[in-house]
Amino acid sequence: MKELIRKLCEVYGPVGREGAVREVIRQEIEGVVDEVRVDAMGNLIATKRPTQDGAQPGKRIMLAAHMDEIGVMVSHVDEKGFLRVTPVGGVLAAAVLGTQAMFEDGTRGLFGIEGQILVRDKPELSKVFLDVGATSKEDQSLGIGDQAVFRTAFVDQGKRLLAPNFDDRIGCAVLVQVLREIKQTPNEIIAVFTVQEEVGVRGAKVSGFSVEPDLVIALDVTAAGDIPEVKVSPSALGAGPAIKVKDTFMLADLGVRRWLVRTAEAFDIPYQLEILELGGTDASAVQTSRAGVRAGAVSIPSRYVHQPSQMIDYDDVQNCVRLLVNALSEAVAV
Repeated sequence: MKELIRKLCEVYGPVGREGAVREVIRQEIEGVVDEVRVDAMGNLIATKRPTQDGAQPGKRIMLAAHMDEIGVMVSHVDEKGFLRVTPVGGVLAAAVLGTQAMFEDGTRGLFGIEGQILVRDKPELSKVFLDVGATSKEDQSLGIGDQAVFRTAFVDQGKRLLAPNFDDRIGCAVLVQVLREIKQTPNEIIAVFTVQEEVGVRGAKVSGFSVEPDLVIALDVTAAGDIPEVKVSPSALGAGPAIKVKDTFMLADLGVRRWLVRTAEAFDIPYQLEILELGGTDASAVQTSRAGVRAGAVSIPSRYVHQPSQMIDYDDVQNCVRLLVNALSEAVAV
């Protein structure tokens, strides 16, 4: 599965430009689902129909993971060829300085801040620029509307993995692997790889409306707090997938949460409960679509979320797959 994760993390796919990610995923799930379609917004919707009858009737279950990653968009090119940028998604100005960004054509640049050679003050994003080495405006091939994403290397250090965009390529990788490993299920599984989550869960709003699921589970990351001097640690690397209780935009359905907890305990899968004080997932958009949907989420704990390099634990990833495969292989009693 590590090769799948690496492949997804290395693909360019900022908000609104998810096509290359979608194509990789389409190739990876070929032959393991019954139907694949792309809607008007660009969501990839893959259906796995029921393969067996259970003691209880199966449900129509939507699993959502977003393909987009945060980045910046060029808003101005100055006379010296430096690029002024505007954020697309939750970019943290303090985290970007000196890091690499990559454009769709492969051009790479470094973030700098105006007026400072050695950065001493807390930066504002309005003063940040991208330097791609151009010598003048005429020498600059990039222009207004071009988008760049953070690009640090994917690193495999055994149990710990590093990449710039586990939010949410790791959720996409988990969802692909779940589709591969589910062999028998009484449920109809609709896997939706969504677009534009980072700017207001837009892809989930329309796909949730069209899919009309009985329940939805979002697959995303959550902020790990197991670092020095953090007084409250909502989740930790290596302690298992995090079953959501609440976040800024959603209270998880109690029945969905208990069903996931029961499954984890029945199969000796380590898990933790998640309360995320800042942020949300695609599940919040689906929860309030049409007449309402029972909603939950399972998260991979990640250190340094929305920063140019992030860290996760590979055991958490594998246990997340185990949790979902076992939960979805039987009729859902919620």
